[in-house]
Amino acid sequence: MTETLEVIPRQWKVIQTVREKFSCRDCETINQAPAPFHVIPRGWAGPSLLAMILFEKYGQHQPLNRQAERYAREGVPLSLSTLADKVGTCCSVLWPLHGRLLSHVLAAERLHGDDTTVPVLAKGKTVTGRCWTYVRDDRPFGGQAPPAAVFFYSRDRSGEYPQQHLASWSGILQADAYSGYGKLYNEERGAPILEASCWAHARRKFFELADIEAAARRKARGRTPPVISPIALEAVQRIDALFEIERGINRLPAEQRLVVRQAQSAPLVVALEAWMREERRKLSRHADLARAMDYMLKRWASFTRFLDDGRICLSNNAAERALRGLALGRKAWLFAGSDRGGQRAAFMYNLIVSAKLNDVDPQAWLADVLARIADHPANRLDELLPWRWAVEQERRKLAA
Repeated sequence: MTETLEVIPRQWKVIQTVREKFSCRDCETINQAPAPFHVIPRGWAGPSLLAMILFEKYGQHQPLNRQAERYAREGVPLSLSTLADKVGTCCSVLWPLHGRLLSHVLAAERLHGDDTTVPVLAKGKTVTGRCWTYVRDDRPFGGQAPPAAVFFYSRDRSGEYPQQHLASWSGILQADAYSGYGKLYNEERGAPILEASCWAHARRKFFELADIEAAARRKARGRTPPVISPIALEAVQRIDALFEIERGINRLPAEQRLVVRQAQSAPLVVALEAWMREERRKLSRHADLARAMDYMLKRWASFTRFLDDGRICLSNNAAERALRGLALGRKAWLFAGSDRGGQRAAFMYNLIVSAKLNDVDPQAWLADVLARIADHPANRLDELLPWRWAVEQERRKLAA
């Protein structure tokens, strides 16, 4: 037996629905079956085609002009403006799901928050907008709630935006040390939010001063390698010991995680603080290593909060993973065409990233939702969310 992996090019087809008219001579009436549902009013594109366009643009980072070129080579000429109209209308059709996702995410007691840059086309130039994300992921401490993420777009990085996003929310926010989050941690705020700092961010500052492999690469290229700091190297090793403990308790209930942390992590954290304060006194305040230490020592209470709450993660990697697709996409689409384009992108990332977090094929899910959402009862929209949809699909397979 010889096996060869081959590919069959996709096929395009036009589905014609014939609706015959029937007349009754006795009652003098004409009957005809209703027209099939279209996702877009008076539209011609089916839900699978629309889902493919959306997923290619926001999930695979293929701009619409590249999609139009590929479709034309396959014998289906679709103009760029037509594709853009379809994307905008689909966002309007799917918009009710945003409110359900947002409610689910803000029902969490702990969130991951982060943001990244979004180049936006302006008059003769591009300006730097921001895309904010808040991720609910209770799986590290054995939570049963499905993971999900919500995204927001803004024209700048003003601190007023996270205050608007989390105006009515209270809980634990895991984020970096961005000053815009400062007012969220104000004790006088109506909905209290506790800060939990990211050890991965802190480790990165030391790692850059102790990156032996990077120094070796520079030396191999004939460039002067940076000086490897033995103190920074020791800091990285001490922090790595904490991450090693965390890997062993991942997905355990919060109570069990807390017991292990109190027994194993707490002594290491106490020793790390004492060692760091001792070494900091020997350094100039202008040294890079001193700045890396100050980043942690000034926020020590938020860095050590994980020792008192088993729900808190040691890092904010969940939010960074959610933004990874957008960071990769910037190299493909270069910039958002307008503020409205940035808002649409943020909305579509809500859907696609939440689907991926639940191991759901985003394109298959979008195609099914687009086909059903128009006549789906408004009070049952939760049934269309990715995790509920996956359960329903599994039930159908078993029934078949």
